[in-house]
This record gives sequence, structure tokens and C-alpha cells, in this order.
Amino acid sequence: MTLDSQLVREKSEEYERREPLYLVERDRLDTMPAAFEDGDFVWKDVEWIVRWYYRRDLGRRPHEERAAAENRFRENDWETVQSAIAAAVDAPDARTAVERLRELTAVTVPVASAVLHYVDPDRYVVVDERPWSVLYDRGELADPWPDPPSVDDYLAYLDLCRETAADLDVGLQTVYRALWRLGATDDRAT
Repeated sequence: MTLDSQLVREKSEEYERREPLYLVERDRLDTMPAAFEDGDFVWKDVEWIVRWYYRRDLGRRPHEERAAAENRFRENDWETVQSAIAAAVDAPDARTAVERLRELTAVTVPVASAVLHYVDPDRYVVVDERPWSVLYDRGELADPWPDPPSVDDYLAYLDLCRETAADLDVGLQTVYRALWRLGATDDRAT
């Protein structure tokens, strides 16, 4: 393990101070899990997650790519989205949850992981090139970022994040926030 508790806690706190979307993320992490569990979520909740996934790095993703993905997601009908999320909430394991969400138009493994991140932040974490690369560069993952990642890639990443959280006695979201900040390339990076 190349990450230690102090570093992870410091970087997670840095995320809270420096990431411009942190406050809204925190609010959504406080409210969305119960809404998903109870089935009380609305279209804008799910759409917000998709938009958050593509926009959280504030412009580093090309506008055309981001807009195309967001527009493709809007092709899903509401009943299909509700059904997929209900199935993910009730899924017996991460593989099944991701696979159900992947049935939706424009939901890649990373986007599915973002939805699950807000469905149950104590069980799931977002997969993305930035935190993946931190773990790869530190020798924790054997392969560089697979573009696109498979369900198996996500499960390996998720298991590693869960093990790291348990080993360091921190929450899964603390690990995610720390990895995101460790992946920042300069002081302007978000």
C-alpha cells in the first residue's frame, strides 16, 4: 500500500476546500441515496449525475464529447431509467448493478459508477482515468487506464478502493476525493 492514512485524509480535505463542485456533491450525497432507495428520485436527479460526471473536471473534457454524451443519455425514456435504477438499487452485487445501468443509452461503465456513487456512496465509488492513473502510477493497479473500462476493470478498481478504505480506516468517499486530488497535475487543476 503506497497510500497512507494521513495523506489520504489531507488530500480528501484538500478536495473539500478546492473542488468547486464539492458543496453540491456533498448535498447530493446527503439526499440522493434515500431518494434512490425510496424510488423518490426524478429525471433531473439522474441527469444531474450524468452532467456531473462529464463536467466535474471543469472543461478538461472537450465540449463536443460532453454534450454528445449528455444528449445521448436524454434518449432514454423515463420508465426505462426508473427500472434500471431500481434494479441497480436492489442488485445483489456490483456487477449486476453496473450491468443493469449499462442497459441505458449512453451509460458507460464510468457513468454507471457515477450513478452508483450517488445511489450508495458507502458501497460504490466513481471510476475515471484520473483516480485510476494515481493507483496505476503507485503500482496498485497492474494496467494503465483501459479506455473504455469494462465491468471487470471497474470491479477490480472498486475492490482496491474498498480495501484501501478498510486498511486506512476511512470512508470510500474519502479515498475517492484523495485520489482525485492526487491526480491533479498542477495548482490550477480541479
